[in-house]
Amino acid sequence: MTLRSVFSPEGLKPVGPYSPVLVDDERRLAFASGFVGIDPQTGKMVTGEIAEQTVQTLKNMKATLDEAGSGMDRVVKTTVFLIDLSDFAAMNEAYARFFPGIKPARSTIQVSRLPLDARVEIEAIAVL
Repeated sequence: MTLRSVFSPEGLKPVGPYSPVLVDDERRLAFASGFVGIDPQTGKMVTGEIAEQTVQTLKNMKATLDEAGSGMDRVVKTTVFLIDLSDFAAMNEAYARFFPGIKPARSTIQVSRLPLDARVEIEAIAVL
């Protein structure tokens, strides 16, 4: 098995011992770690409603998947972590803009807290 860790120059730097995207070239799969809505320019969480955090979260994921040789149109599965399921509709509307074609399979889970007090975190599996 050949694995490689992918970082995007425009993306976030990991805050721990993990790969933003881990690529298995042999199986042609990319595994995106949980992304949150940090603005890579400022290093701070975007302010505003859940929609703004969702958009920034998916922009961060997109930049790194693109760098890995995949893309949002190749995402086959996501897991969305929300701290409040009452944010589901607004998150869902922002999320849908990143997946205009065939939608990936998805699970959405409410959690008590996320890193850096994010309101949403999204992880994904994509094909290369």
